[in-house]
Amino acid sequence: MSAWPVAVLAGGVGAARFLRGLVRVVPPEEITVIGNTGDDMWWHGLYIAPDLDTVTYWLAGVADESRGWGIRGDTFTTQAAFGHLTDRS
Repeated sequence: MSAWPVAVLAGGVGAARFLRGLVRVVPPEEITVIGNTGDDMWWHGLYIAPDLDTVTYWLAGVADESRGWGIRGDTFTTQAAFGHLTDRS
């Protein structure tokens, strides 16, 4: 148990990497993450929260470390399918 609870302002890949290290020295239940929602959007009827997603993926150990964002091994097949459904060209 740490002396004080820890609050982290998280805004993307850098914060996600920081949090991945922080949970190794501070118990996760003592950490509060205040995440950026300024880049959130609706896309093809889905609510997208990229910074919150990035933090979640890094903490879960499934982040694509070479890109710094997204899920490792993601094929983007569904994203391409949504694009075809809305293509009006």
